[in-house]
Amino acid sequence: MDTPQLGLKCVKVVALAVHDMARAKRFYGQTLGLEPASGGGDEVGFLLGDVVLMLKDGWYGTPTAEPNPRITLECASARATEEALKRRDVKISNPVDRYDEGFFIGAFLDSEGNKLWFCSAD
Repeated sequence: MDTPQLGLKCVKVVALAVHDMARAKRFYGQTLGLEPASGGGDEVGFLLGDVVLMLKDGWYGTPTAEPNPRITLECASARATEEALKRRDVKISNPVDRYDEGFFIGAFLDSEGNKLWFCSAD
C-alpha cells in the first residue's frame, strides 16, 4: 500500500512567547533588523527568510531559555553573527563552538529571555 506524501517542506512559523510586546518588537525589528510580517492585514511578527517569527504575549506561555522544540537559525558565519550580536549588546548564552560534523553553533537570548540558536558550516 502506497503511503501518500505529507508535502511538508520547511518551517513556516515559529511562535515565541513574550512578556513585553513593544520591547520584543524593538528587539526583532531594530536590534536584529528583521522585516515585519503580516497576516490578514495585521502585523504578526517578523520575517526571517521564508519563516515568520510570530510574537505571542501572555496567553501563549512563558518565555524560556530552553524552548521545546529548539529553534536554530542558519547564518552565513556563526562567528561573525556572534560578533555582530555582541556589538548590538545582545546576550550570548552559548558562545559559538564547533559541533561534531563541522558546523559552528551558538545561541543568544532575545529581549524576553527566549534562547535562539544559530549555526553555519564555517
